[in-house]
Amino acid sequence: MIPGIGAFTRDTLWCFSQVKGTMETGTTEADIISTVEFNHTGELLATGDKGGRVVIFQREQESKNQVHRRGEYNVYSTFQSHEPEFDYLKSLEIEEKINKIRWLPQQNAAYFLLSTNDKTVKLWKVSERDKRPEGYNLKDEEGRLRDPATITTLRVPVLRPMDLMVEATPRRVFANAHTYHINSISVNSDYETYMSADDLRINLWNFEITNQSFNIVDIKPANMEELTEVITAAEFHPHHCNTFVYSSSKGTIRLCDMRASALCDRHTKFFEEPEDPSNRSFFSEIISSISDVKFSHSGRYIMTRDYLTVKVWDLNMENRPIETYQVHDYLRSKLCSLYENDCIFDKFECVWNGSDSVIMTGSYNNFFRMFDRNTKRDVTLEASRENSKPRAILKPRKVCVGGKRRKDEISVDSLDFSKKILHTAWHPSENIIAVAATNNLYIFQDKVN
Repeated sequence: MIPGIGAFTRDTLWCFSQVKGTMETGTTEADIISTVEFNHTGELLATGDKGGRVVIFQREQESKNQVHRRGEYNVYSTFQSHEPEFDYLKSLEIEEKINKIRWLPQQNAAYFLLSTNDKTVKLWKVSERDKRPEGYNLKDEEGRLRDPATITTLRVPVLRPMDLMVEATPRRVFANAHTYHINSISVNSDYETYMSADDLRINLWNFEITNQSFNIVDIKPANMEELTEVITAAEFHPHHCNTFVYSSSKGTIRLCDMRASALCDRHTKFFEEPEDPSNRSFFSEIISSISDVKFSHSGRYIMTRDYLTVKVWDLNMENRPIETYQVHDYLRSKLCSLYENDCIFDKFECVWNGSDSVIMTGSYNNFFRMFDRNTKRDVTLEASRENSKPRAILKPRKVCVGGKRRKDEISVDSLDFSKKILHTAWHPSENIIAVAATNNLYIFQDKVN
């Protein structure tokens, strides 16, 4: 067992499903989880699905002091964030699927989060109400207007206790700024602005202004036939509000400084690893496309995920990554069949733990991988209902590539490519992780002795 990353357990209530039942019992496409995100304290965990819904889980207060229950989360609020739309000018259906959720730091009793589908970003306020006003002068108890002629005395309205109600209300709607599908949103460290990125452009928004955004990156060529790459992900620096990075389908990362110019078409730094000619193949360009980019919490490193690897880059070294981790190198011989079933285009995300010492990312067969940057050890774990005994320790899994298969190994030919872990999240300060497996959300914590 690997200290810090290998000894993860799951409690009885830690497997939440977006719907009752599993994929085998008639789960629809709308129930598939499409994003997972902890808030800045880790007290709340939000998921979005392909049906446009946002489900927020809240950590149980009593679980913090009980070692075996300290990671329990229960449903706090559920609301419909986006609805399906139709663009009549382009004869294009706009899916309701939630592509990304990003939390804003909590400033008062309410919570705020951004959610986006392909075209529209919304700012939601989630607040609690446990009192209701009573004793109006112009309304009766049922809310109907009273005849002013019948009012003979003035009453002072009072607040009466009521059952706790969690309300989600849209405070801002940021629309009509993207021609192509939004793939990323990122809140700036000044907490006044955020950016949204699509395939060819990145826009900067102010939270108070919904009808105008500033285009800060535009890689669209004058002739679309000359298009060679697209933007795949973008994120602001965690501490410097003028700095951001974006990745491309060519496997490159560009770091931009908004102090240099209003339009950041000229990057400040360009991160690219030279290709090994011996590994060149028909699939090289596809598998080198970066599906996710994340700054470390310290802001010193950038982590990127491509199809087969996770790479860590030092901001001070552009010519090659300082660390490369093989996620599922045993699939290199299967690229042809993965291309035919479109799995080669899957977009896996990656996350840091709170101290930037461990990396987590997903794989197939409901496997997810963890890499300890200090010890250089790694582990493969599985999120499934089969190993869901209360507080059971997750056993490391191994994939057998060829030759004789051991009892505890699984053959690479037996992997289920329809079961994939694309979206994961790590608690900002504790070893509690959330893993989305199709329509199920699994929450694990490290083993407590």
